[in-house]
Amino acid sequence: MVPKIHKRGTRTIGLLYYLYGPGKAEEHVDPHLVASWDHNAPDPGRDPKATYQLLQQLLDQPLALLDERQRAKKHVWHLSVRNGPTDRILTDAEWGDVARCMVAAAGIDDPEQGAGCRWVAVRHADDHIHIVATLMREDGYKPDLDHDAARVQAQARALEVELGLRRLNKGDGTGAKRPTSAERHKAERQGRERTAREELRETVRQAVAGAAGEVEFFDRLAAAGLLIRKRVAPSGDLLGYKVALPDDRNKDGDPVFYPGARLAPDLSLPRIRERWTGESASVPETVNDASPTAASGSAAPAAARRRSADAAWQALLVLEIADDSVAAAHISATGEVLDALAASSAAHTRRELREAAWAFERATRSHVRAARGHDRALRQAARDLVHGGPALGRGEDGATTAMAIDMLFFLVTAAAHWHARKNHAQQAAAAHQAAEHLRAAYQTAAAPPLAAHHRRGRLLGRTVLRRQALLLQTVLPENAERILAEPGWHALAATLADAENAGHSPAELLTDAARQRELDSAESLSDVLVWRLRRSADLPADAPLPARKRTSTQTSARAPRREQGQENRLGR
Repeated sequence: MVPKIHKRGTRTIGLLYYLYGPGKAEEHVDPHLVASWDHNAPDPGRDPKATYQLLQQLLDQPLALLDERQRAKKHVWHLSVRNGPTDRILTDAEWGDVARCMVAAAGIDDPEQGAGCRWVAVRHADDHIHIVATLMREDGYKPDLDHDAARVQAQARALEVELGLRRLNKGDGTGAKRPTSAERHKAERQGRERTAREELRETVRQAVAGAAGEVEFFDRLAAAGLLIRKRVAPSGDLLGYKVALPDDRNKDGDPVFYPGARLAPDLSLPRIRERWTGESASVPETVNDASPTAASGSAAPAAARRRSADAAWQALLVLEIADDSVAAAHISATGEVLDALAASSAAHTRRELREAAWAFERATRSHVRAARGHDRALRQAARDLVHGGPALGRGEDGATTAMAIDMLFFLVTAAAHWHARKNHAQQAAAAHQAAEHLRAAYQTAAAPPLAAHHRRGRLLGRTVLRRQALLLQTVLPENAERILAEPGWHALAATLADAENAGHSPAELLTDAARQRELDSAESLSDVLVWRLRRSADLPADAPLPARKRTSTQTSARAPRREQGQENRLGR
């Protein structure tokens, strides 16, 4: 249940016309009263004899009885209360009880305190009501509305329990603005999965991910097909920007522009510029075509994903020991990596990665101000992903995608724990939700390469498997039995053999991998160790293709053709 106090106004009649009218997009259905200060208050929605003017006169009657100097300048108080899409539909009687609880909590009409200002609650949709109140009483009393927003929020939490609704976490004012009901209805009519505001927020975040400066940021927005308006000072300095979808128009046919700050608090131009604070001067505004991150071919996406896994591992270590401001910077930059990975992902993992980035967006903001510059490695990883290009989803691309998702899962889980320690309830919940989407994306991406490693492990000799099982029992005695029983054990055995053949010490690699945090939250320890070992030993993430052996029949069949070719060259 989400209560929202709107700006105070001066025209009761104007607000009533809107609440009882069709809405901005014909979204209002059956407007009617569900509660009021007076059981006999007229209802223009259900009573054909009642008028808006009559209801307005009754609401504003206390003002007419007072001297003009006693009247409040802005006497119209407006509160909307909305349930979530998964909540059950409340009856009119239940919404009436909600309205009475809300005006009492705010101090508008508390019978015990005698603070009876006039108010009405209008319902014009299944999921919400609007409460309109006059902030004056006949005797000149004005209600104390200090901290009214906090009080109605607390009342909403209590009502969620009482009515069996989804319980929301307490907000801290750092969340992005929710789409309005008109925006949601418009998206439904147009067949959009998300509202224009939400689509723009996702596109702008992806344009920010790893961008080195304003030139690249605005170039990415333009490349994404957005319409852009820049606000420029008389001096020529850029002050802000607005963006719009080309096909999102108002009733006059003009594009609907949204300022960055209206999309999310951290997408205003000044807040975006903070991301470039402390960036290395060697990071160019434009990409050098000769750089590894701009290389063509399938190696570029795979290399970028491997580097993002490395950066995520380093950030995981920092997150546990860093100051709050440094940790906040790393969490914010983790959001950039997720945005970049989602934008460049293959089709079979794209949806879950988009949902992970979308959910984690809420976890990137809190009242802890990020100390920018310390997040340079993660921002560079996001930049590498963007300029590495889309992954093909198979071979080394797919395997390194699984490697990156695996490490990002643990980083996002660590971010959830950090937020929980700071009592950031909404951010912690968002990070946990993102982790679940990453888990689903990982299962899709990891299945083919792990199956290939598993097949290779099954072909290892008994002596090799026995030696590696003994190594596991020596290095990880507390987890060895579990790992040996997992389906992924043979993939781990193949990886240990690869590391040994590459000149590494499997014992040292295994010891180092086991020290890495968040191992206990893994569903499969063997899978996690596979990716950590292959990353730290710089082994190919995908299993190499087995060499094709020629049969004796193929060899004898090719010999005459070779001889015949030689005869032709000699002129025979």
